[in-house]
Amino acid sequence: MRIIGIDPGLTRCGVGIVTAGASRKVAFEHVEVLRSAADRPLPERIHRIGSSIERLLDGEKPAGIALERVFAQDNVASVMGVAQISGVVMYLAEERGIPVALYTPNEVKAQVTGYGSADKAQVTTMVTRLLGLAAPPKPADAADALALAITHAWHLGRGGAATRMERFDRSAAAPGGETPAQRAWREAESKLGRRRGARS
Repeated sequence: MRIIGIDPGLTRCGVGIVTAGASRKVAFEHVEVLRSAADRPLPERIHRIGSSIERLLDGEKPAGIALERVFAQDNVASVMGVAQISGVVMYLAEERGIPVALYTPNEVKAQVTGYGSADKAQVTTMVTRLLGLAAPPKPADAADALALAITHAWHLGRGGAATRMERFDRSAAAPGGETPAQRAWREAESKLGRRRGARS
């Protein structure tokens, strides 16, 4: 079973492909980092990354996609880039009938290293070891994408559903219908608004 892990981003988008076997065995297939220049118009950048993802999906024909879940940080521009590419991935996957699973960074770290607060170096080391690579995948976006693919391969190996997006969103929703990710996005936008107000 071929799994594609995608670490979404507008400047750099990591894509890692593994084949899942029995007894949690995973085999390395491919890894690359898609890029778009920060000085180019936004539509052009989204199209560039999207076209490359489309090429990979059509060429590799994966059984599933593991996508890093959007989370908030102080760099709102970066969060928006991640969200934009995540939307492109979901659209292309749905169009092809490929199930998508969402994982938070901590979920991936816990699965691959056994420690939810592991740093990027620890994740890279474990990915290199698990896949038997001759050298660590670089940059970090490449290692993160492979870690996502490994996490999903193990999830499916335990009998998990091919997609957990709808179930995750429903179970995580607050009484008011807002998920933690949506709440974090709103708080990040609010923080940006306060900074703009302070400068004006």
